[in-house]
Amino acid sequence: MQIRKLIDWPEGRIDCLKHDSRVLRGNPWNDPTQRDVFVYLPPDYSESTSYPVFWDLAAYTNSGPGHVNWRNHGENIPQRLDRLIASGKMGPVIAVFPDCYTSLGGNQYLNSSGVGQYDDYLLQELIPLVESQYAVRSDAGGRAVFGKSSGAYGALTQAIRHPQTWGAVACHSGDLNFELVYRADFPTACNVLARHKYDIPRFMRHFWNSKQPGAADFHTLMVLCMAASYDPADPALTKTGLPFRLPFNLKTCELDSEAWARWLQFDPLEMPADTLKSLASLRGLYLDVGNRDQYHIHFGSRRFHQRLQDMGIAHHYDEFDGTHSGIDHRLDISLPWLYQKLMEN
Repeated sequence: MQIRKLIDWPEGRIDCLKHDSRVLRGNPWNDPTQRDVFVYLPPDYSESTSYPVFWDLAAYTNSGPGHVNWRNHGENIPQRLDRLIASGKMGPVIAVFPDCYTSLGGNQYLNSSGVGQYDDYLLQELIPLVESQYAVRSDAGGRAVFGKSSGAYGALTQAIRHPQTWGAVACHSGDLNFELVYRADFPTACNVLARHKYDIPRFMRHFWNSKQPGAADFHTLMVLCMAASYDPADPALTKTGLPFRLPFNLKTCELDSEAWARWLQFDPLEMPADTLKSLASLRGLYLDVGNRDQYHIHFGSRRFHQRLQDMGIAHHYDEFDGTHSGIDHRLDISLPWLYQKLMEN
């Protein structure tokens, strides 16, 4: 008796496009420019039909290939789409899983001289690549972008910066309120880097050579990734010789207010109203968060929800009983919701 899969859904197809990026050349970490771009095609895919296309931005520590891989429990995202489409919860879509992984453990999907030109990578290279290969709608009303955590931050800020590109967005537990989300990790980073004599390249070599990096190591690498994303700098002008600045003193953990202000410019909660008003052009904006999020994102999400209400920007907001972990089941709600919004006239 087969117990892992009691119902057989029609299965879509996964294609792998090989792409050598021009805009990622010269990135400061020498991360690869040739990447695999995975594309999900629904069952009965036909070139004669124009499909909406969903772009999946992975969370920190993950990337597109990780979202199409086999999972020992539950579904990967293509399998989830198969089930949602087969059960009539949503219509057929094409989904794209870009690989934006970096030597800093992830990505915020921005253009940054400290990480790489990943905003340009998505908009200037991957969207045209997919639209040249598959029968997808090539207008904003046919594109949705979604993600969790850093991927949710990427999805939300993509819509803020490029409302002409995206029609609908789902932001699951996205980075909102940097004061609560990031600052708690600064003392951890100081303590971890002290063990490496405050030598960041030495710490990074240790991290990538370690067979079992600990939670504090991951959080430290994440702080470095955020610094490179939000406050890049000329390596010749930094104390570390690296292409970013840290917003705190490594020995005392004293906050550098000027550097921290540069981070806060990227916090959607701190962005001026004139910047956020671009969200009003979306067909759909979906936000949700667990009410026990261990990064305290529910507090910033509540404030952001209120701010959108005050600005009169239509959106769906939901809090669920949960944390930052194990929340893929929320896609059962958001993916059909995105599809419905793209199909509305």
